[in-house]
Amino acid sequence: MEKTLHGDPSSDTVKDVDHFEGISDAEKIILEGTVWRKLDLWVLPVCTIFYLLSFLDRSNIANARVAGMQTSLKMTNHQYSIALTMTYVPYIAAEFPSNMLLKYVGPRWMLPTMVTIWGLVATMQGMVKSYSGLLACRFFLGLMEGGLFPGLVLYMSFFYPRERLQIRVATFFASASLSGAFSGLLAAAIINMNGIGGRPGWAWIFILEGIFTFLFGLTAFFTLPNSPCTARFLSTKERNYVMAKLREDGAIAGDDKSDSFSWTEVIRCFQSIHVWLLAPVLFFIGTTLLGLAYFEPTIVAGLGYTGIQAQLMSAPPFAVAFVVSMITAVISDRYKCRGFMLIFFSVCNLVGFIVFYASKSNHVRYASLFLTVCGSYCGAPPIITWVANNSAPHIRRATSVAIAFIMTNSGGILATWLLGSLSPAPDYTKATITFIIMSVGMVVFSITTLAYLWHQNRLKADRRQCSTSEDEPKGLGDQSAWFIYNL
Repeated sequence: MEKTLHGDPSSDTVKDVDHFEGISDAEKIILEGTVWRKLDLWVLPVCTIFYLLSFLDRSNIANARVAGMQTSLKMTNHQYSIALTMTYVPYIAAEFPSNMLLKYVGPRWMLPTMVTIWGLVATMQGMVKSYSGLLACRFFLGLMEGGLFPGLVLYMSFFYPRERLQIRVATFFASASLSGAFSGLLAAAIINMNGIGGRPGWAWIFILEGIFTFLFGLTAFFTLPNSPCTARFLSTKERNYVMAKLREDGAIAGDDKSDSFSWTEVIRCFQSIHVWLLAPVLFFIGTTLLGLAYFEPTIVAGLGYTGIQAQLMSAPPFAVAFVVSMITAVISDRYKCRGFMLIFFSVCNLVGFIVFYASKSNHVRYASLFLTVCGSYCGAPPIITWVANNSAPHIRRATSVAIAFIMTNSGGILATWLLGSLSPAPDYTKATITFIIMSVGMVVFSITTLAYLWHQNRLKADRRQCSTSEDEPKGLGDQSAWFIYNL
């Protein structure tokens, strides 16, 4: 008898094998209630704070700009866009090699090292006294941060089965929304330090937030496990249970060879139609999300709010996005509806940008930010999880996640120029029209991907009626008839 699994059939996971040999049904119930809770207490918080600090240290330049950085460093809008672009070039270049190295260097060493180094770089931004100094800091900040988010998604897939992954990805990605809210509130408080130590208020935003990142990175060396097998907070039986669940689900392969590096698997990922169908969506959502991350405080300032009030009013849309992201992630994991969630938030994006474009009321435009911020920030977790869920084995998944973030951050480069130089405030007409078109594209490509994956699952069901898993070549990964795509 064969099992139809949502996983990698390159191993014995497609056979009717008991992965929980030696574990009684009563023990399974107890373990199911404890292992995920332990992982959520030990692994998830560290990943969440990592990403919160990453987004905070990368996007707090928007708050520093409102607090006077651009004037102090005698920067033009064009130069501000160059500074943001300088972050993305090494950021994008680091994503693919970083994901390839993560498993072999070890997450316990690689991730905290990245955090500690960029914490130092982020702090140095508060010391610069020239535009060229800021450019140098932004370059090294992007280089150190580049591998973090794809690395965290891949790292989480080492611990959680696919049906449990989005709520965890959404948890640490929602910290991006939280960082947007925190950034405004923290900036409003920190700029009161203006003049202390001979540094302006905007410089203290970088210094204090960078120091915290550096210190947290150091502590993570002692708390972050490499894998469930090395997690000291799990008992031997709990480790075996987690590994059995991951093999049953196909989140990991049943042998080391399946998870070893292979250029063949990298090429197969580049040949995956569903990855490239989502590539435009990733680019579009990256453009809108990162545009809002870097310019939302400036947009709010253009709606009649100034000084500390502008910093404070930039926080609520991100706070709402955090709550909505967590609620919808639970729904998405429970009903496995990644595609439908992505379509829903793409429509939110579309409506929000249309309202901003059509209205001349500052109050209405401010309200539209709740739709656009939610649409962008809450749409990102389902699409990233969707990409990771539907790629196997490990190297193919690592490659697809890296492609996803390369596309997303490439959109960030476009956003910096659209909102920074090419589309004047406060209307941002060209940028808003571009975002409307992109939101339509997100809806179209999301629906197309959903239809394609549904069709592929139907074809796989027909193949399973005519053969057994033993008839298939080994190592097909997500192309196997026994790998069911998540919709």
